[in-house]
Amino acid sequence: MAIVKQVLGKAPRMGEGTFLAENAVVIGDVSLGRDCSVWYHAVLRGDVHFISVGDGVNIQDHAMLHCTYEKYPLIIGSNVSIGHRAIVHGCTIKDNVLVGMGAIVMDNCMVEENSIVGAGALVTQGTRVRSGEVWGGVPARKIKNISTELLKGEVHRIASNYVRYASWHKEQSTDRS
Repeated sequence: MAIVKQVLGKAPRMGEGTFLAENAVVIGDVSLGRDCSVWYHAVLRGDVHFISVGDGVNIQDHAMLHCTYEKYPLIIGSNVSIGHRAIVHGCTIKDNVLVGMGAIVMDNCMVEENSIVGAGALVTQGTRVRSGEVWGGVPARKIKNISTELLKGEVHRIASNYVRYASWHKEQSTDRS
């Protein structure tokens, strides 16, 4: 069973259809929208500021989401995929974004809608990824504009696939005979 813990009188809130893996950790002032999924060993720690997550968001295995005390909350829009082992900290990520595996998005960053932060990228503090851009590297920089094919073929596909994957795991979680 997932660790869902209240801190300083603030308890996580889960939207309808949300899946939490058995060893996911969701702590404090965290709000998850409808049809979200928090996968194995992922941590959402809303102890020092709030975390707000929209609908249809998947937070994949070993991802870490946190904030900065009294300074930067973490705000994530809808249809966002946070890749395996990504770190997302005290920033804003708008709708329809893919944050690739192992990427790091630091405090006070803004990742606008319909964008990709590539696997392994380091988006440094205060950076703005504009709508329709693909960023990668260390430190991250704009690589190109996102194509319609990439937006549909990766960003939308991955987000909708994870809603499906969560349904498979929900069935297994309740079928313990």
